Amino acid sequence: MGYAIADKLASYGAHVILISGPSSEKIISPGITLITVRTADEMYKECIASFPSADGALLVAAVADYRPKRKSEEKIKRSHGKLTLELESNPDIAASLGRMKKKHQFLAGFALETQHEIENARKKLQKKNFDFIVINSLRSKGAGFGSENNKITILDKHNRVTEFPLKTKQEVAEDIVQYLQTLI
Repeated sequence: MGYAIADKLASYGAHVILISGPSSEKIISPGITLITVRTADEMYKECIASFPSADGALLVAAVADYRPKRKSEEKIKRSHGKLTLELESNPDIAASLGRMKKKHQFLAGFALETQHEIENARKKLQKKNFDFIVINSLRSKGAGFGSENNKITILDKHNRVTEFPLKTKQEVAEDIVQYLQTLI
Protein backbone atom coordinates (compact mmCIF):
# COMPACT_ATOMS: atom_id res chain seq x y z
CA MET A 1 0.00 0.00 0.00
CA GLY A 2 2.86 2.38 0.81
CA TYR A 3 4.46 1.92 -2.58
CA ALA A 4 1.11 2.48 -4.33
CA ILE A 5 0.53 5.71 -2.38
CA ALA A 6 4.08 6.92 -3.04
CA ASP A 7 3.64 6.26 -6.76
CA LYS A 8 0.27 8.06 -6.81
CA LEU A 9 1.68 11.11 -4.97
CA ALA A 10 4.62 11.25 -7.39
CA SER A 11 2.23 11.07 -10.36
CA TYR A 12 0.69 14.31 -9.07
CA GLY A 13 4.12 15.95 -8.99
CA ALA A 14 5.02 15.45 -5.35
CA HIS A 15 8.61 14.70 -4.39
CA VAL A 16 8.21 11.63 -2.21
CA ILE A 17 10.64 10.21 0.30
CA LEU A 18 9.68 6.57 0.81
CA ILE A 19 11.23 5.03 3.89
CA SER A 20 10.75 1.29 3.61
CA GLY A 21 11.76 -1.91 5.27
CA PRO A 22 12.69 -4.91 3.12
CA SER A 23 10.21 -5.28 0.26
CA SER A 24 9.93 -6.96 -3.11
CA GLU A 25 8.04 -3.90 -4.42
CA LYS A 26 9.82 -1.73 -6.98
CA ILE A 27 9.95 2.04 -7.38
CA ILE A 28 8.43 3.16 -10.66
CA SER A 29 8.51 6.97 -10.53
CA PRO A 30 11.66 9.10 -10.64
CA GLY A 31 9.85 11.44 -8.19
CA ILE A 32 10.39 8.94 -5.38
CA THR A 33 13.52 8.78 -3.27
CA LEU A 34 13.75 5.37 -1.61
CA ILE A 35 15.45 5.00 1.74
CA THR A 36 15.68 1.38 2.84
CA VAL A 37 16.03 0.32 6.46
CA ARG A 38 16.24 -3.01 8.23
CA THR A 39 15.43 -2.25 11.86
CA ALA A 40 12.85 -0.27 13.80
CA ASP A 41 15.63 2.00 15.10
CA GLU A 42 16.80 2.75 11.56
CA MET A 43 13.19 3.50 10.53
CA TYR A 44 12.79 5.82 13.51
CA LYS A 45 16.03 7.72 12.79
CA GLU A 46 15.20 8.18 9.09
CA CYS A 47 11.65 9.36 9.82
CA ILE A 48 12.82 11.83 12.48
CA ALA A 49 15.52 13.16 10.13
CA SER A 50 13.21 13.51 7.11
CA PHE A 51 10.06 14.91 8.71
CA PRO A 52 11.14 18.49 9.62
CA SER A 53 11.70 19.43 5.96
CA ALA A 54 8.61 17.60 4.66
CA ASP A 55 5.10 18.92 4.05
CA GLY A 56 3.82 15.91 5.92
CA ALA A 57 3.89 12.17 6.33
CA LEU A 58 1.64 9.22 5.60
CA LEU A 59 2.55 6.38 7.93
CA VAL A 60 1.30 3.34 6.07
CA ALA A 61 2.80 0.44 8.01
CA ALA A 62 3.77 0.20 11.63
CA VAL A 63 6.96 -1.40 12.80
CA ALA A 64 6.63 -3.97 15.56
CA ASP A 65 5.82 -2.56 18.98
CA TYR A 66 8.51 -4.73 20.61
CA ARG A 67 11.89 -6.24 19.82
CA PRO A 68 14.14 -8.70 21.68
CA LYS A 69 16.06 -6.94 24.45
CA ARG A 70 19.26 -8.82 23.69
CA LYS A 71 20.51 -9.80 20.27
CA SER A 72 22.44 -13.02 19.95
CA GLU A 73 25.46 -12.93 17.68
CA GLU A 74 25.37 -16.72 17.40
CA LYS A 75 22.71 -19.36 16.94
CA ILE A 76 20.81 -20.14 20.11
CA LYS A 77 21.03 -23.91 20.44
CA ARG A 78 18.06 -26.00 21.47
CA SER A 79 18.09 -27.03 25.12
CA HIS A 80 15.82 -29.13 27.28
CA GLY A 81 14.57 -26.16 29.30
CA LYS A 82 12.30 -23.33 28.39
CA LEU A 83 13.61 -20.30 26.59
CA THR A 84 12.42 -16.95 27.82
CA LEU A 85 12.62 -14.05 25.42
CA GLU A 86 12.66 -10.63 27.06
CA LEU A 87 11.24 -7.81 24.93
CA GLU A 88 11.62 -4.05 25.00
CA SER A 89 9.59 -1.34 23.29
CA ASN A 90 10.52 0.02 19.91
CA PRO A 91 10.29 3.80 19.59
CA ASP A 92 6.82 5.06 18.67
CA ILE A 93 7.49 6.77 15.33
CA ALA A 94 3.94 8.09 14.90
CA ALA A 95 3.79 9.63 18.38
CA SER A 96 7.24 11.20 17.94
CA LEU A 97 6.28 12.76 14.60
CA GLY A 98 2.98 13.89 16.13
CA ARG A 99 4.89 15.81 18.80
CA MET A 100 7.18 17.34 16.12
CA LYS A 101 4.37 18.30 13.72
CA LYS A 102 4.13 21.99 12.80
CA LYS A 103 0.98 23.85 11.71
CA HIS A 104 1.93 23.67 8.02
CA GLN A 105 2.45 19.89 8.10
CA PHE A 106 -0.01 17.04 7.84
CA LEU A 107 0.31 13.67 9.53
CA ALA A 108 -1.78 10.62 8.76
CA GLY A 109 -1.58 7.00 9.75
CA PHE A 110 -3.17 3.64 9.24
CA ALA A 111 -4.95 1.38 11.70
CA LEU A 112 -5.81 -2.27 11.51
CA GLU A 113 -8.46 -2.96 14.13
CA THR A 114 -10.17 -6.28 14.71
CA GLN A 115 -12.93 -4.87 16.92
CA HIS A 116 -14.43 -1.45 17.69
CA GLU A 117 -12.68 -0.11 14.58
CA ILE A 118 -13.87 3.52 14.73
CA GLU A 119 -13.53 3.86 18.50
CA ASN A 120 -10.00 2.44 18.60
CA ALA A 121 -8.92 4.39 15.50
CA ARG A 122 -10.27 7.62 17.05
CA LYS A 123 -8.11 7.05 20.15
CA LYS A 124 -5.04 6.44 17.97
CA LEU A 125 -5.80 9.52 15.83
CA GLN A 126 -5.87 11.74 18.92
CA LYS A 127 -2.92 10.12 20.69
CA LYS A 128 -0.65 10.39 17.63
CA ASN A 129 -1.83 13.89 16.59
CA PHE A 130 -2.96 12.65 13.17
CA ASP A 131 -5.00 14.77 10.78
CA PHE A 132 -6.66 11.59 9.54
CA ILE A 133 -6.38 7.86 9.93
CA VAL A 134 -7.04 5.15 7.36
CA ILE A 135 -8.73 2.10 8.83
CA ASN A 136 -7.95 -1.14 6.99
CA SER A 137 -10.71 -3.71 7.05
CA LEU A 138 -10.03 -7.34 7.79
CA ARG A 139 -13.75 -8.08 7.71
CA SER A 140 -14.10 -7.74 3.95
CA LYS A 141 -13.41 -10.86 1.93
CA GLY A 142 -10.57 -10.31 -0.52
CA ALA A 143 -9.11 -7.26 1.27
CA GLY A 144 -5.91 -6.64 3.20
CA PHE A 145 -2.60 -8.41 3.45
CA GLY A 146 -1.58 -10.68 0.61
CA SER A 147 -4.32 -9.28 -1.61
CA GLU A 148 -4.31 -6.77 -4.44
CA ASN A 149 -7.47 -5.25 -2.95
CA ASN A 150 -8.29 -3.24 0.12
CA LYS A 151 -11.33 -1.73 1.80
CA ILE A 152 -10.77 1.37 3.87
CA THR A 153 -12.56 3.88 6.03
CA ILE A 154 -11.04 7.31 6.69
CA LEU A 155 -11.63 9.06 10.01
CA ASP A 156 -10.41 12.64 10.34
CA LYS A 157 -9.68 14.98 13.24
CA HIS A 158 -13.10 16.63 12.72
CA ASN A 159 -14.73 13.25 13.40
CA ARG A 160 -15.84 12.78 9.79
CA VAL A 161 -16.06 9.16 8.71
CA THR A 162 -15.76 8.29 5.00
CA GLU A 163 -16.21 4.68 3.91
CA PHE A 164 -14.94 3.34 0.60
CA PRO A 165 -15.92 0.13 -1.20
CA LEU A 166 -13.51 -2.73 -1.91
CA LYS A 167 -11.04 -1.56 -4.55
CA THR A 168 -7.61 -2.36 -5.92
CA LYS A 169 -4.72 -0.95 -3.89
CA GLN A 170 -3.94 1.48 -6.71
CA GLU A 171 -7.54 2.78 -6.57
CA VAL A 172 -7.33 2.99 -2.76
CA ALA A 173 -4.09 4.98 -3.13
CA GLU A 174 -5.97 7.40 -5.42
CA ASP A 175 -8.76 7.74 -2.82
CA ILE A 176 -6.24 8.52 -0.08
CA VAL A 177 -4.37 11.09 -2.20
CA GLN A 178 -7.66 12.73 -3.20
CA TYR A 179 -8.67 12.87 0.46
CA LEU A 180 -5.31 14.37 1.38
CA GLN A 181 -5.77 17.07 -1.27
CA THR A 182 -8.95 18.23 0.48
CA LEU A 183 -6.87 18.96 3.59
CA ILE A 184 -4.01 20.91 2.03
